[in-house]
Amino acid sequence: MLRLAKVVVLAAAGVIGLLPGAAPAVAQEPAQHNPEYAPTMLVLDASGSMLAADPGGGSKMDAAKNAVRTFVGAAPDASKVGLTVYGTGTGSSDAEKTAGCQDVTQLRGAEPLDKAALTTAVDGIVPSGFTPIGAALRKAARALPEAGPSSIVLVSDGLDTCSPPDPCEVAKELTAQGHQIVMHAIGFGVDAPSRAQLTCLAQTTGGTYTDAADGRTLEQVLPRVSATALRNYTPAGTRVQGTAQYRDAPALAAGQYLDVLSQKTRRHYAVDIPEGSTAYFSGTVSFPRRDGSALFANNSLTLRVYGADGQDCNVFESEQATRSSDGVALTVGTVFTKAAEPKTGAGADKCRGGRRYYFALEWSNVGENAPEQLTLEMNVGLESGVSDPGPPPAQTAPVDFTTPPGPARPVVGGGSFNVATALPGSGLYSDTLQRGEFVFYRVRAEWGQGLAYRVRYGDTGKRGSAYVSNVATTLYTPFRTEVDSDTTAYTGSETVLPSHDAALATVPIRYRNRDADVVKVREQSVPGWFYIAVKLSPGIEPEVARTAPVPIELEVSVTGAPEAGPVYRAAAADGAFGENGGPAAKEQGTQAAPASESTGIAPLALAAGVALVLVIGGVLLVVALRRRGRR
Repeated sequence: MLRLAKVVVLAAAGVIGLLPGAAPAVAQEPAQHNPEYAPTMLVLDASGSMLAADPGGGSKMDAAKNAVRTFVGAAPDASKVGLTVYGTGTGSSDAEKTAGCQDVTQLRGAEPLDKAALTTAVDGIVPSGFTPIGAALRKAARALPEAGPSSIVLVSDGLDTCSPPDPCEVAKELTAQGHQIVMHAIGFGVDAPSRAQLTCLAQTTGGTYTDAADGRTLEQVLPRVSATALRNYTPAGTRVQGTAQYRDAPALAAGQYLDVLSQKTRRHYAVDIPEGSTAYFSGTVSFPRRDGSALFANNSLTLRVYGADGQDCNVFESEQATRSSDGVALTVGTVFTKAAEPKTGAGADKCRGGRRYYFALEWSNVGENAPEQLTLEMNVGLESGVSDPGPPPAQTAPVDFTTPPGPARPVVGGGSFNVATALPGSGLYSDTLQRGEFVFYRVRAEWGQGLAYRVRYGDTGKRGSAYVSNVATTLYTPFRTEVDSDTTAYTGSETVLPSHDAALATVPIRYRNRDADVVKVREQSVPGWFYIAVKLSPGIEPEVARTAPVPIELEVSVTGAPEAGPVYRAAAADGAFGENGGPAAKEQGTQAAPASESTGIAPLALAAGVALVLVIGGVLLVVALRRRGRR
């Protein structure tokens, strides 16, 4: 099966606590590329009808406030969330209608989230007046950035009582003006005409409509819908600054790091690898989305490893991303085993045994319209050797897939590996993807267990070449190497990936898989969080296609009973994979590498991981794919 050119974002949320807490040199964030959560404006109905009783007790307004508080409590600290309300300034008499139909108040701008201030603003809302939804959408849009993606999440319990402007026409107007605003609507106990109006404004902008019959449902739905509006790729890690020469490179412990990478520039980093240990290195860059042709937007990232005195250890990895202007992320990584090789007294010993090694990352091939600099996200992992490797490989064939029973459980995928949504094992899970998104989920597999899954893209009812998108999914190991992937063209009809196999799957996870004859099986030799990436490209005509979001279902099957694993020679206090993030790990900083060679450091656990993959390959029926180049 063809493999997508790898693409990525790294590090699970559980690894973040392990990152070193200090760095001697801080790189500047490139102004051209600073991904962040999409600014989002909550628009809340505070008309007189919200005083009606909620079936679960209290008023509808009480339920809406509880739902907003729940969302605010769970929202990422780095997100930008504002609040607009309508219906608080007048009564609902005929004499007050003129004023009431202009009664829209912005309580908070779409600024970095201030949870206390936003909660206080919600607590002070008193419903009383009319329902000027169209006017509220216009005001909310003016409070959002004119450029770049943003979102509006509307909660309403009925029709606009002030049209014109009609809410759906406002949505069309904003879209025609070039605003990249996606509107999501939640109907709170609404009738059929209200549902139709709210559905129209959502679909016009590529958003979603969701029913909430009562307050309890609203409290479940609002955080999920709002999280979808917020998700975007955000890099994470401790700031370091790589060097042009290996001798000056900063020494990195196990963890995740950020630097800045310029075009055709090589940056060096040092890592002390204990005797007998396995190391994992990776680098990831994410490209900004650009308008126009992507035929020549091909970029490459390379990785090399050096030993004592800068000796080339003959480790070279190169990854290429096609159609980078679609906003893809690109990663390159390697599993480095030479520290576990015995020394022989020959010149090759400079790349053997425990010592200080160096890895270098370079943005080697630069496509058209690429920015001058990109944020570079790196992962370093260190795994101790073992005294008992445990049982031999159980099999080299992927585990069987078992269709999980329904109904589907709603989830919201994360916008990067840093915030990948944890799925609790076997089951059926549903989400909705916007055009141009690739989202991430994670599933845990222990020693002896295997993971299999497939993705079902639902029918949108939208047909035509403008709606054709490339879809893809990739399965990754805990240290972010690719297990398997598949891709095809999505035309609006139901599509299942993989298209020619029952599922994408691992073999049963055992330490001794790394000795298998099959190369891909060797990489399936550590348990932990396995990552599922799901992609939906922007479409051939992005402005048209984004009005048709796509429902998806993940069918996940975890098989096998957990079993005993290997016995590590050095058990780390923070867990075999750094998953516990102990204080010792957090206190490790970075330091300049001395001129003399180091004999190694105390054994560290496998803390983060390497690479991940998933690239927006093509948008037409033909998907541009490339295999990973190795030498």
